Amino acid sequence: MKVQMPRTVTEAEAIQDELRALLDLTGPGPHHPSRIAGVDVAYDRDRLAAAVTVLDGTTLEIVEEVAVAGRVTFDYVPGLLAFREVPALLDALERLSMPPDLVVCDGYGLAHPRRFGLACHLGVLTGLPTIGVGKTAFVGTYPEPAPERGAWTDLTLDGDVVGRVLRTRDGVKPVFVSTGHRVDLDTACHNVLNLTPRYRLPETTRASDRLSRRTLTENCRTELVGSAQYDKMG
Repeated sequence: MKVQMPRTVTEAEAIQDELRALLDLTGPGPHHPSRIAGVDVAYDRDRLAAAVTVLDGTTLEIVEEVAVAGRVTFDYVPGLLAFREVPALLDALERLSMPPDLVVCDGYGLAHPRRFGLACHLGVLTGLPTIGVGKTAFVGTYPEPAPERGAWTDLTLDGDVVGRVLRTRDGVKPVFVSTGHRVDLDTACHNVLNLTPRYRLPETTRASDRLSRRTLTENCRTELVGSAQYDKMG
């Protein structure tokens, strides 16, 4: 599906409303995905780098990486982050040799003020099963889960369950899991636990974060070198 880029906040919210009607929140989604993609975007002022890192679902080894550099085309507005990130992420995803079975976003899905975060947006546009794993709570309320790995509590917003607060490491701060598209919440949490054998955050998130930061640094360095060479010629 083609990405729609708004000119105003009102247009952006209207696009979210339109696409939200296409969400599949029942899944169930892949329980044992063989290729799991993590996506992340790094920024330096108006520059960005979008990264997709694909891991083997069994070994969690990196099997493919794609990163693209670009420029920000939509101002930052809380709740509308997807419009800054989706175009570059779609570009990166389309460059993969084959589509992943599951996409893990560093952010939110249904746990969003308009119930349509980045994981939902990316899932609807690509048709891929997606989930969101946030480092902190963006919306909603929750009781603290028990301290052991695997413990969870409901994340609720206006009386509705929009995600889970999941403990991935004993005694360590939990993560905030929400469904994006074509995955149910049980399956989303099952996959997040499989992706966190050693650290709090999923290996997909850790790998794509490293790639996006590295790509952004290399791109900025290349632009500086090119600018310096141009100045000398001038």
